[in-house]
Amino acid sequence: MAFRVRLFGRAAACVALIALITGVASCRLPGADRPDAAAAPRVLLISLDGFRWDYLDRPEAANLRALAARGVRAQRLIPVFPSKTFPNHYSIVTGLTAEEHGIVANAIRDPELGLFTLRDTLAQAESRWWGGEPIWVTAELQGRAAASVSWPGSEAAIKGVRPTWWARYWHDEPHDVKVRKILNWLALPEGAGPAIITAYFHDVDGAGHSFGPDAPETNRAIAMVDRSVGAIVAGIAELGLTDIVNVIVVSDHGMAATSADRVIVLDDFLDLNSVEIVDWTPVAAIAPRPGDAERVYQALHGKHPRLQVYRKGEVPARWHFNAHPRITEIVAVADEGWTIASRATVARWRERDWTHGGTHGYDPDLVSMGALFVAAGPDIAQGRLVRPLRNVHIYPLMAHLLRLTPARTSGSLDSVRAVLR
Repeated sequence: MAFRVRLFGRAAACVALIALITGVASCRLPGADRPDAAAAPRVLLISLDGFRWDYLDRPEAANLRALAARGVRAQRLIPVFPSKTFPNHYSIVTGLTAEEHGIVANAIRDPELGLFTLRDTLAQAESRWWGGEPIWVTAELQGRAAASVSWPGSEAAIKGVRPTWWARYWHDEPHDVKVRKILNWLALPEGAGPAIITAYFHDVDGAGHSFGPDAPETNRAIAMVDRSVGAIVAGIAELGLTDIVNVIVVSDHGMAATSADRVIVLDDFLDLNSVEIVDWTPVAAIAPRPGDAERVYQALHGKHPRLQVYRKGEVPARWHFNAHPRITEIVAVADEGWTIASRATVARWRERDWTHGGTHGYDPDLVSMGALFVAAGPDIAQGRLVRPLRNVHIYPLMAHLLRLTPARTSGSLDSVRAVLR
């Protein structure tokens, strides 16, 4: 797949020519003329979607444990609410909660922009969906180049800026291709390569959803991403960059086991034709017709012992999920391990004999929703286990490591100083 590279003037022509001849881009990119551009450490942020914090102790995660042994491991990384993929990937790179940056779910309704979903790449490329300032924009605006492999939000020109290196999301991109891209960027001459690289691997999440967190298939997915992390770390060492690159490996959320025996059938209590269910489970984003919110709330509130139902503005304050216009008027949250579905969905499950799997999105403070945090590098402490930390603190940590002035954030560098050497 062709990468779109944002260069300027003679730098663009020079990079293109040398890359064509030698296979290596050796011209300096925008910001390379800054005195500290070459000397400042770099950051590689890797996300392993759905990698629960305790997967690190499974035999299949040997390379990740080795990385943690020479760096820092958090007891767990605490997601923002809802503990879903897009909200949390964007919180990690902005330091903002979902109600602040506006990516409030994996499926979102906006009165002006329409519908945002995981599969709608056109919507994802629309910059108006994405509030806040992700770390690659912070870097680019301050003269340091950035690169991204499939990170949510990197396809949009946020504040008019994309990473210098970016591409459209390719779900089935082979791991060896991703690893080679990352190492090729790191191998660029000093000052010409990206200061910050964000990379995403989806495999563990897919296996966890399909088979559950304790399935052999999930362990095989853990082994797959662990091999790729091991190859990247080994490649960094071969390039002589171990003392230059700070490697941070995270995940967006954990995973809880689900079952066909633990289902809340929403149309047992509510006529689904009277509402729009923007996002389904385990956090149902319910948009009533104008003036109908109270009736919908009363139809659901207290009707199922495993379903908590909130009016907008009354969602628990610790979840920071009340203020944004994209949050629906009714928010229904299933208890851990329970699924919200319709009768039609349950019928389809029966047709294919579905009995169990896994999901996420529940209360972020649940241990099962805990995510991964491992880091190692020249600025990272060595052999240290730190207490659980919230993922909004990763953005100020990365800004500090990159010697950048951070944008406004809900995170705090003081909350992650224990990670630093």
